[in-house]
Parts: sequence; structure tokens; C-alpha cells
Amino acid sequence: MVALIDYGMGNIHSVKKALEICGGKVLVTNNPEDVLAAEKIVLPGVGAFDDAMRELEKQGLALVIKNAVKNNKPFLGICLGMQLLFEKSEEAKAKKGLGILKGVVKKIPKGDFKVPHMGWNQIKINKEDNCPLLDGIIDGAYVYFCHSYYPVPHEIKVIAATTEHGINFTSIVHKKSVYGAQFHPEKSQGVGLKIIDNFLKVC
Repeated sequence: MVALIDYGMGNIHSVKKALEICGGKVLVTNNPEDVLAAEKIVLPGVGAFDDAMRELEKQGLALVIKNAVKNNKPFLGICLGMQLLFEKSEEAKAKKGLGILKGVVKKIPKGDFKVPHMGWNQIKINKEDNCPLLDGIIDGAYVYFCHSYYPVPHEIKVIAATTEHGINFTSIVHKKSVYGAQFHPEKSQGVGLKIIDNFLKVC
């Protein structure tokens, strides 16, 4: 069973549908006990970093997520859900992140490109990482983005893929049982469904 965390900040319906298309049994929940009992955890997210962390803490989910990751339970963070894995964000005025991964989240700088970064773009795969999410995914595959901030991991080895949009930024992270996608796999058609299917297969 996959616990899809509903903390009021995510595109729950689309993520649930994508997981189910790939054969996942999904429980949409904000109950810490459900999350602890699940085989896998997905944390989606759309919105502000401070608000998201405030809700996770209020609902008792922040500590549960940290404990689940310590126990090597497969975890996937999507968009803001990926950013929350890190220690802090330039967007946040009050709250620190989950601190599961070392690093910060920065705002995409102004330049001759659109911010928010919205639409289809390519991922460049770090083949040395051997990230299970990317099994069967070709280098340069297109996925769908919608974000104004991006993660900057302090550990280079957790970077599974990058994307170019004015700057070169981390678009997939992977460390042990922890995975994160800055894009929306649930909106990325065949490539996104393959990534979700790969997550459902990890142990």
C-alpha cells in the first residue's frame, strides 16, 4: 500500500490516478499511523514552503516522515514535496525543511527565460547514480515542470538527473530509499508513468 500524504498542499487527484494506473494500491491520508503502516510514501506539493512545513508539523507528519526514511521505507517527494526534503529554502521566512537531504532550495534567478519554469523540458541523467526511478528512461526524456525554486544538494552524489532552464539545476535526487522529482511525473505522460511504475517496484 502507498500512503499518499494529503496535507492540503498537493495535486492529490492526479497523483493518485497515476499511481493507480501503474497498479499501486493508494491510501490518501494525513494520519501518521497510516503513513507508518504503509509500504511506500509519496509526498506531493504545490504552494509555499513555509505553509507546507507548518501543515506537516501541525498534523504530526514531519517526524513520521523522518522516522520512515530512517527505516529505509521508499519515499518519493514531488515538486514542493521534493524541496521539503532539504534543510531550508530561500522562499521560507519561518520554517526549516525536513533536513533529510543536506542542501538548500533557491529561487530561479531572473534572466532571458520565464519564471516560473512551466512546461516541458528535458532531463539529463547521471548514469553513475543508477537511480532505479530512471530504469528504461532515455537520456534527454521530456517531463513537465511548474516551479520557481530548485534544490541545491550539498552532496553531489545524490543528483540523479539535471535540467537546463537558464541555469543547470537538479531535477531528480536519489539517496538510498529516498527519491525526489522537481517535475510532475503525474503530468509527464508515458515517461512520468514509467517513473511512477519504477517507484512502485523499488524495495
